[in-house]
Amino acid sequence: MRLTLACGRYDRTQALIDGRVRPEGVGELVYLALRPGETFWRMLNHEEFDASEMSLSSYTILRSEGDARFIALPVFPSRVFRQNALYVRAGSPIRDPRELKGKRVGVGDYQMTAAVWTRGFLQHEYGVRPEDVTWVVGSPIRKIRPPEGIRMEMLSDGATLEERLEQGGIDVLLSVMIPRGLGSTVQRLIPDFRRVEQDYYRRTRIFPIMHTLVLRRAVYEANPWLAVSLYRAFCRARDLALGHLYDTDALTVTLPWLIDAFESGREVAWDYSIEGSRPTLEALVQYLDEQRLTRRRMPVEELFAPNVSPALAGYLRATGED
Repeated sequence: MRLTLACGRYDRTQALIDGRVRPEGVGELVYLALRPGETFWRMLNHEEFDASEMSLSSYTILRSEGDARFIALPVFPSRVFRQNALYVRAGSPIRDPRELKGKRVGVGDYQMTAAVWTRGFLQHEYGVRPEDVTWVVGSPIRKIRPPEGIRMEMLSDGATLEERLEQGGIDVLLSVMIPRGLGSTVQRLIPDFRRVEQDYYRRTRIFPIMHTLVLRRAVYEANPWLAVSLYRAFCRARDLALGHLYDTDALTVTLPWLIDAFESGREVAWDYSIEGSRPTLEALVQYLDEQRLTRRRMPVEELFAPNVSPALAGYLRATGED
């Protein structure tokens, strides 16, 4: 069969892009290496692809609303700690996340997964609830009604959120992109973020998932075997990437201490499975429920294709395929 797949250009997907890994049963894989924002918008609004990367929070919210157009696989192309994603103006008196109560926080999209994770750790690590701040929202992919008790304003004057931060219109910026003014007009709220993120992981075992992989429901129901084939292919592509990174003959990435970074980061596994990512997945559905973004608290297993089971993930690990 011919399959269209829209997903980012990552080291862990490169083998699918260049053809070193091919999903079994797929005669032609058309891999569209798109940026996440474009992929999400085109899939959510037009269902343009057979399979695609998708925001895990957006997908979970849709499923809670009864929208079953897509079915996810426990493949997580993007995982990022977000304690590093909070920015303040240079010279800001705000020095600690606990000081955000009563402040104005800018965010591109209130329901995006990075924002869900950040509000989650602000509440559970620092005691700052979503209701404690005013949210200034930039350019959401999908407009939503603010949950009850949430103060939300839409950015409508043509300024960017970074400009609003520099001009004093907001106190803090929550951004997945590094501001252009970092180091001059902008600084991180948590400057020692790596230490904070490592401590957070060791205490919680949470390695935040941003994106998952989805199939259009019609494609899945017509070809249920495809979920297993794609899952196995993504596992193989990820494992090739990890092996490629750990090559001391010639560094594959332009980082002088890549090998040290690889070895010191081994404790945080880039897991593709429900059970291996259980603390992270349970935390996300809890945060979405607490933040009243889902209609109900979603059971984790309900989100993923049932034939990509824990038994399959365990088999792949045992045979060295995962």
